[in-house]
Amino acid sequence: MSIWWSLHLRREAASVPLARRLLIGTMETAGVDPEISYDLSVALTEACANAVEHGGGPARGGRSEAYRVTAYLDGEKCRIEVADSGPGFTSVPVLAQDIRTARPDAEHGRGLCLIRELADHVHIGAKPGRGGTVVSFDKILKWKKDPSLLTA
Repeated sequence: MSIWWSLHLRREAASVPLARRLLIGTMETAGVDPEISYDLSVALTEACANAVEHGGGPARGGRSEAYRVTAYLDGEKCRIEVADSGPGFTSVPVLAQDIRTARPDAEHGRGLCLIRELADHVHIGAKPGRGGTVVSFDKILKWKKDPSLLTA
């Protein structure tokens, strides 16, 4: 089975649960194991929260800038990409192992570490030819015994 979707969202806090609910609903319908769905939804929440907080400059023309979320469920793997138009990390990709763990008492800085722990592979890089950051991560899927999509 192959499912993909893409959302173009405003950089507003209210957009984060929307993306999370769509991902959870898609995975539940496809029959993905709830623990895997939960892990990916937390990772997506962190990536979207980073895009909302850090993903753009001041509003242009009275509108807030947007970010994009794309999810692919293809075969045994789910891949998620969150792309924004902020200043970005760097022009070189950041490897998952290069992400430093936040101090235990830190109030910020845990999102990328959580994504790294919850996903199988993580890639963070600049958008080619434009400003912004792309956070992509994937995870091997496990399936429920009786997925609703197959029993409908």
